[in-house]
Amino acid sequence: MYKFGTFAVKFSSGFVCSSFENCNMAARVICSLPYEQISNEMANLDVKTRLEGKPQFVLKTPKGTRDYNPKQMAIREKVFNTIINSFKRHGAETIDTPVFELKETLTGKYGEDSKLIYDLKDQGGELLSMRYDLTVPFARYLAMNKITNIKRYHIAKVYRRDNPAMTRGRYREFYQCDFDVAGQYDAMIPDAECLKIIHEILSELQLGEFLIKVNDRRILDGMFEVCGVPADKFRTICSTVDKMDKMAWVDVKNEMVAEKGLAPEAADKIGEYVQLNGNSELIDRLLEDDKLSANKVALEGLKDMKQLFVYLKLFGVEEKIVFDLSLARGLDYYTGVIYEAVLVQTQADRETKQNDSSESVGVGSVAGGGRYDDLVGMFDPKGRKVPCVGFSVGIERIFSIMEQIVEASDQKVRTTETQVFVATAQKHLLEERMKLLAELWRSGIKAEIMYKKNPKLLNQLQYCEEAGIPLVAIIGEQELKDGVVKLRVVSTRDEINVARANLTEEIAKRTCQS
Repeated sequence: MYKFGTFAVKFSSGFVCSSFENCNMAARVICSLPYEQISNEMANLDVKTRLEGKPQFVLKTPKGTRDYNPKQMAIREKVFNTIINSFKRHGAETIDTPVFELKETLTGKYGEDSKLIYDLKDQGGELLSMRYDLTVPFARYLAMNKITNIKRYHIAKVYRRDNPAMTRGRYREFYQCDFDVAGQYDAMIPDAECLKIIHEILSELQLGEFLIKVNDRRILDGMFEVCGVPADKFRTICSTVDKMDKMAWVDVKNEMVAEKGLAPEAADKIGEYVQLNGNSELIDRLLEDDKLSANKVALEGLKDMKQLFVYLKLFGVEEKIVFDLSLARGLDYYTGVIYEAVLVQTQADRETKQNDSSESVGVGSVAGGGRYDDLVGMFDPKGRKVPCVGFSVGIERIFSIMEQIVEASDQKVRTTETQVFVATAQKHLLEERMKLLAELWRSGIKAEIMYKKNPKLLNQLQYCEEAGIPLVAIIGEQELKDGVVKLRVVSTRDEINVARANLTEEIAKRTCQS
């Protein structure tokens, strides 16, 4: 191997030219080598690599990212459509924001997770970071445009420098599907609708049994105060409590005491509360708790939580909601109600239950959110607040489950929406096929042909079966003469003659599309 600064020559030892900045130095050193050695090494050089200066590399996607093939994209599209339809059903409009923000916009909004933000190199005087979520950019958007009320959804990619767990749907680049309501409204009405939408989406996707955990940051803060947690440790202790779905209480307590410096007796008092969960009856019990109800902040949270359960009952979703005092959600910007949807048992679990060798996708939370009334005010020059509540759907985790369900069931996934394939059994009819194709396109019918002048009919029909195309429009000399098209149903192989003028209507009727 011979290296000269950033210059490297690939000899038989396995190194490759990566730069030619130091050619003169390289030439002098090489010329000092024995002629026989130079001759032998040069004979072993990859000529193409030497001339083009291309480094050798492994062809792969970056860590924490992945490609999606057409089948996977078809599944994703189905999930996206279900979510978007639900958002639109509830009157939301959509926006978009840049994929990167000023670094100062994102700094200090995510607590301990701020270390996961991707920072970009200085590109002309601005320090930038890749967006970590869609909520902070939304708050910046509201403040910058002086918007005081909006119901919006936003579906876009976000980036986190996390340790990826691909099988659990955790990536460094992934989509978030956000729904938020901004504006001054009566307590718990928009909050209840957010929970209703989460319930609606998870029910329609048929992922399996799920629960939606709810809590309130005010109840947590009041609980911390009652238990003797110093005010400056509220957020850091909150982030530790948030780990209770992944760690045993003894480990959570140890982190509070050993790492966060909390007094053991304060941790024990917290443990008495955070291990409680239930429904509206638990709220009544806590309202009767002398210490907790005496705390003004906690009392406000408990009263709102009681009202929330009244609205959830009216919406018909109360049976899926659990009041869980261990739910904390680590993000710093939450100020009120918080919630998180988790799967109890996925449909994929049931599909693979009979096969002990199969591993189901463990995905954890599939949606989460809460109220953040102060975030917009952080960006407004005059500190004007715009109350907000919303949630994000974990699309990648949901997709991991959907993908497994499809694999377990062996169901065929169509990757195109083609309604009809234009075919012929005779030669020299390309122009006629193209004319019919154009007619169908003009009428809004999704159609295609084989890109050959004289394709064999068997090949055309075989393609339709493989692609899942339901209908074939077959034309020949006789059909052209009679002004009809032979319409073949691929699944049954039944054929009928349809007047050319009625073809579009017949295709639309048979494929249930207008």
